[in-house]
Amino acid sequence: MISIPLQSPSTLFHQAKVANNLASEQLYLIGFGFDGTACFRKGTRMGPDALRDVSDDIESYSPYLDQDIAQRDFFDLGNLSLGDSDDAEQQWQHATTDFERLFATANIAENKIKVLTLGGEHSISYAPIKTYLHEYPDLVLIHLDAHADLRDGYLGYHYSHASIIRRALDHFGPEHQLIQYGIRSGTKEEYEWMRSNRTIRTCRNSFIDEIDAIPADRPIYLTLDLDYFDPGIFPGTGTPEPGGEDFHSFIKLVKVLAQKNLVGADVVELSPEIDSSGNSSVFAAKVVRELILCLTRGR
Repeated sequence: MISIPLQSPSTLFHQAKVANNLASEQLYLIGFGFDGTACFRKGTRMGPDALRDVSDDIESYSPYLDQDIAQRDFFDLGNLSLGDSDDAEQQWQHATTDFERLFATANIAENKIKVLTLGGEHSISYAPIKTYLHEYPDLVLIHLDAHADLRDGYLGYHYSHASIIRRALDHFGPEHQLIQYGIRSGTKEEYEWMRSNRTIRTCRNSFIDEIDAIPADRPIYLTLDLDYFDPGIFPGTGTPEPGGEDFHSFIKLVKVLAQKNLVGADVVELSPEIDSSGNSSVFAAKVVRELILCLTRGR
């Protein structure tokens, strides 16, 4: 039995209790509040609930997409349980296993089920990315981040937040594709790998043009680490890196993704307590609003 407590209702993230079977052609939000492998500043475990809390005061209408999520159907499944252990690896495994069990028999691709996972540190993306890679043999994985996340483990954690893309590659098939943009921190070896495998993009316009060129029916999964944004406008994250993107450049991408087959996404690394102003939580919630609209396109 999977423990997924529902949160209190909000105006932005509509919630509904889901029975034993997930309905087809629906979007589900789920929280994975974990920061056990965070190596600098912790606090992302509070991310999912912070997003829900601020959503009461955010307009449901997006002026960028001229759409309103109040007119879209989607459901919030609450937060995955970390179990009773104090051990970080056991907590991560408990919630990861629950996620996999929840969607194991859902036939995500066949039933057109979409999941937006709210983190939590970036290691939480393993379960949804693995699930979607197995469901879609031609999936394009778009990785927006300040960091390459290609280390084969970090500080003793095989499934570290610094290893998420490396772990995703463990499940890549011949038709899967990885596109990375916003990366501005990593080891020499990580950069050598990205260059030799041609996964890294360094020009914003070329990157957006490439996403625009993806066939409209090809499935896309977006993993978004919020330290992708410049810390001057988004300080509420545990591993800030100067030189990041701004909100308007993200909206340029959103307008492209709104016309594509975005089948799933995760938004991670909001650490609300680092930014005492609360601005980062509001910023992240508006990012989530735009992605909800992209994921419910045509509903």
